[in-house]
Amino acid sequence: MKQELDEYLCKVYPKLFADRNKPMTETCMCWGFECGDGWFNILDQLCANIQEHIDWRNSTRERLLKDNPHKIKIPDEVPQLVATQVKEKYGTLSFYYSGGDDYCAGVIAMAEQMSGKTCEVCGNTGSRRKGGWIQTLCEEHSNGRE
Repeated sequence: MKQELDEYLCKVYPKLFADRNKPMTETCMCWGFECGDGWFNILDQLCANIQEHIDWRNSTRERLLKDNPHKIKIPDEVPQLVATQVKEKYGTLSFYYSGGDDYCAGVIAMAEQMSGKTCEVCGNTGSRRKGGWIQTLCEEHSNGRE
């Protein structure tokens, strides 16, 4: 992924990519986003969905812990999700992480599935192409691989 897109994601979602500049002995995020620019929009929306969910859920919990006159069930705290590796694997996005909850796991699974229909190069509709290396590409970027 282009450096400016990498920097954008890390700037807008600093909690999710807190380990981005840590050494390889601590995280695989030290290598950055190991996928094409075509999946940027999928990653951007995924990160927004995750961080908004965690922030909303935890702020609701804090508010209810302080004042809960109607005895509303207090939700569990959602541990901050931190990406440990983001890459292409077998033609689809692989997003490895720690923290989060079932909602986070669900939106990550959906983003990974969406990447299998999105050209990794340009973001247009694509399909998985073989040819030595499995990639999801549109017609234009497949260059007759199959």
